[in-house]
Amino acid sequence: MTDPRQSPTETILASLPRRRRAEARFHFYGIAAIGIALGFLILLIGAIGHQGIGAFSQTEIALDVTLDESVLDPSGTRDPETLSTANYRAVVRAALGEIFPEAVRKRRDRRKLTALVSIGAGFELRELVLADPGLIGRTMRVWVPADDEVDMLFKGVTVRDSGRFTEKQLGWLDRLEAEGRIRSAFNWRFFSNGDSREPELAGILGAMSGSFFALVTCLALSFPLGVMAAIYLEEFAPRNRWTDLVEININNLAAVPSIVFGLLGLAVFLGFMGLARSAPLVGGMVLALMTLPTIIIVTRASLHAVPPSIREAAIGLGASRMQAMLHHTLPLATPGIMTGTIIGMARALGELAPLIMIGMVAFIVDVPQGLLDPASALPVQVYIWADSPERAFAEKTAAAIIVLLAFLVVMNLTAVILRRRFERRW
Repeated sequence: MTDPRQSPTETILASLPRRRRAEARFHFYGIAAIGIALGFLILLIGAIGHQGIGAFSQTEIALDVTLDESVLDPSGTRDPETLSTANYRAVVRAALGEIFPEAVRKRRDRRKLTALVSIGAGFELRELVLADPGLIGRTMRVWVPADDEVDMLFKGVTVRDSGRFTEKQLGWLDRLEAEGRIRSAFNWRFFSNGDSREPELAGILGAMSGSFFALVTCLALSFPLGVMAAIYLEEFAPRNRWTDLVEININNLAAVPSIVFGLLGLAVFLGFMGLARSAPLVGGMVLALMTLPTIIIVTRASLHAVPPSIREAAIGLGASRMQAMLHHTLPLATPGIMTGTIIGMARALGELAPLIMIGMVAFIVDVPQGLLDPASALPVQVYIWADSPERAFAEKTAAAIIVLLAFLVVMNLTAVILRRRFERRW
């Protein structure tokens, strides 16, 4: 209790140390909270980066392959269909047999030896021959991907005595390494291939293409509709109970869980309209429904932030309300609209639940070429790989998360840069 004999000034001065201590504690709590949050963020990014960095390199084995014409093109016609269906796996086995002739005497040893090389080695040889049929009949050294278990061994994830390799296989690998036939190279297949059951061949190109087509559809639908709806509600709509009801529902839709929009897309776009399942067009339409309320709210806020004096000055000089809006209000509100739209697109890029509901979780090998081709998306690809039993898919999952986070960071940085570049302060 304060002394009644003290004056108000003395009472205030006496309470200053306590108030300053409380302010210092509050400041410390804020700094500590920010530090803890940054610590967890660094820990999360560090864990993902440590696990996913290995996916950007791939162990390769050098083989001296002989593109035997009797195996690849017995007729000698160089017909593309014949070349595409030839037994390139036999060429790989023959190249391995040249290095380890003692291993081809028993069928079991041949299987163990061939298992060291990825099944994709034959596919890559096929691509080389189809690109240049003149290679047939020549012997050349080709670097082919190793099996995912071999890749994990040379990356240190798998130990030699794990039981995943026989003594003969370990001896063959040691000999290949001693002869300089094993190297670690940049994993360009991760960015140029679609999905695959084989971890060493799996890539994100199909998922990136699906996300691109879905985002283009989402932007084409949600941006013009959202901006036009916001302009009408903010500039021209009468203030009555119906517009109030519309505004309340728009605000409520912005907080609806994304899976609800997936259920809506499943019922309307797939069930009622009969559109193609797992197509980027449907995914983009669902994401547009989810992004539309956000764009409307951001656009209205940007329009409302423009001083009324600008509208009044334009109208006072003889411009109509539409002219004042198109030539003065909307251009000044564009930076905020662009920022909100980019942030909305970034949120749509990372959404998983609505895409699962419309079937974009299917295993898609081919890279989509259009809006109606079956496709996956980056968040869905992360989900699929995380559920795969092969250990090599763990680093693929983390690497895909790194790529997804990189896209999100770039989109958010773009929004910040545009905001600071074109923002007007009143």
